Amino acid sequence: MKITDKEGNNLSPIQTVDKVVQRGDQTLLEIELFILTLVGLIPISIIRTILYRLSGIKIDFSSIINMGARLYNPENISIGTDSVVGEGAILDGRDKLTIGSHVDIASQVMIYNSEHDIHDPTFKATEAPVTIGDYVFIGPRAIILPGVTIGKGAVIGAGAVVTKDVGQFEIVGGVPAKKIGERKNTNPSYRLRRKDFFDVISKLF
Repeated sequence: MKITDKEGNNLSPIQTVDKVVQRGDQTLLEIELFILTLVGLIPISIIRTILYRLSGIKIDFSSIINMGARLYNPENISIGTDSVVGEGAILDGRDKLTIGSHVDIASQVMIYNSEHDIHDPTFKATEAPVTIGDYVFIGPRAIILPGVTIGKGAVIGAGAVVTKDVGQFEIVGGVPAKKIGERKNTNPSYRLRRKDFFDVISKLF
């Protein structure tokens, strides 16, 4: 009996074993995603944060991932201090995802660092890291695509699709996102969350 891949090419025994191993790895990833989705439904933020840290996410206790978030490959996700990730957000860790400090990510924002190459004959996936600087604000339902770097203090308008780098303190919007202004406050120092309580928690862990 011949075994073929999705393109109809015959597979050798070694290639068949490789495919089985890949499918097993995919199943484990789906189980991990399911567990992380359940964690995202826990209505106590400090418990969510502890469990996210145990899963491999590097997140300071002064930051919060609100309920309903979906996370891929948490070991590649890093979140600084005093940052907020809104409800229903998607954080993709299939490549490195770095989120700075005092970052405000609104509800249902999607941050991806893996996508299909539509020009490749096999429609293969390509990956590239995403970096979000300090004091960035990302509006509701914005989409950040692979390989993008968002500079300090930048503002991403609601519903924008960011396909290329955004400079420091730039305001962008639209599909694809384009510069529509500049932020007046170029020396931000605000906090998004209360400080004292989370400092105590951090010392306990």
